[in-house]
Amino acid sequence: MTSAAVPGLPGRAAGGRSPVRATTLRRLERSSGEVANAGVAAMAARLPWFTRLTAEQRSGVLLVTQTGTANFVAWLRDPDATPRLTAEAFRSAPLDLARRVTLRQTVELVRIAIAVFEERIPRLGVDEAEQAALEHAVLRFGREVAFSAATVYASAAEARGAWDARLEALVVDAVVRGEAAETLLSRASALGWDPATETTALVGEPPAEEPPEPLHAVRRAAHRAGATVLLGTHGAKLVMIAGPGAPLDELSASFGPGAVVAGPTVAGLTEAHLSATRALAGHRAVRAWPGAPRPVAADDLLPERVLDGDAGAVEQLRREVAAPLREAGGELAATVECYLDVSGVLEAAARALYVHPNTVRYRLRRVSEVTGRHPGEARGALVLRLALVLDRLHSGASPG
Repeated sequence: MTSAAVPGLPGRAAGGRSPVRATTLRRLERSSGEVANAGVAAMAARLPWFTRLTAEQRSGVLLVTQTGTANFVAWLRDPDATPRLTAEAFRSAPLDLARRVTLRQTVELVRIAIAVFEERIPRLGVDEAEQAALEHAVLRFGREVAFSAATVYASAAEARGAWDARLEALVVDAVVRGEAAETLLSRASALGWDPATETTALVGEPPAEEPPEPLHAVRRAAHRAGATVLLGTHGAKLVMIAGPGAPLDELSASFGPGAVVAGPTVAGLTEAHLSATRALAGHRAVRAWPGAPRPVAADDLLPERVLDGDAGAVEQLRREVAAPLREAGGELAATVECYLDVSGVLEAAARALYVHPNTVRYRLRRVSEVTGRHPGEARGALVLRLALVLDRLHSGASPG
């Protein structure tokens, strides 16, 4: 039987017949195992990492190579059919092979396998025409192998991305709900998150980006900023758990319109519930402060959170503001209240307290040192006044 190549399809015989003789096809079938084994042997000899694969993984590579060789022979019998390697050979491998062998390594494997094919298969042709046809067929089949590998890795990456997104949402939800540390840490570890690093929660509106990935802009901004983040939603709000050193200003810019509230930075992921709780409480109350910066610290929203019914903010004001004033001496609290009562006029406060104005100045500096708030500033005055009022309400102390 004479083989004739048809222009535009190397190696294909006229009339859709196989470009090689039946006897050659039988030789190919008998040699397919030998060719596959030679390919795997070449991989082991040329690739140092190949020998570090487990026996099951190496046998998976051999299985893929053998299936590919068998499909190559089957395709040569019917050149009009599309090569069936696509996804079929790779599907026969162990499930973890695509996860253990990277795409770059797979390209190396395919290159070596095709090189062995090119070296051994054309020599099975009985004349130059058959050898040329087999050579062209190997080149075309090699292209199908490459497309098949790309399809498998693209599917694996898509599935892995979808799973990671679901797992990430579960981690953020666990942080918000304050779930058991064991569950939280195991899920976070699966995402490669170091649970011992400092974290900060940010809460705001999600970006106005159309599905299917409305958080894509946020992830892109975090990647550009070199920040490690976890993203999830709580109701209609976007919750971000940011890793150490994250530029909060840059990350806030990726949120949707409106306020962005940052919780306090905490020591690790197991403490992130505190940061997220305060950030969410702050976001509920932030509309009461139209001029709030973006982002605004949840602890800077203590007055608004108190008025919104946040019991935690009440205790925080008493603990962080009122208690230090009491412990530093009763004259500090009295000076603050007197100073605020006279609308911040230093001399009037000094007369009312029967002290020198410099004494009032000194006491006000001490107030700022022990509480972090200065009564001469509008926000500081609001926080100090509210802290003292709440402390009296909840301690039963009487004026004076």
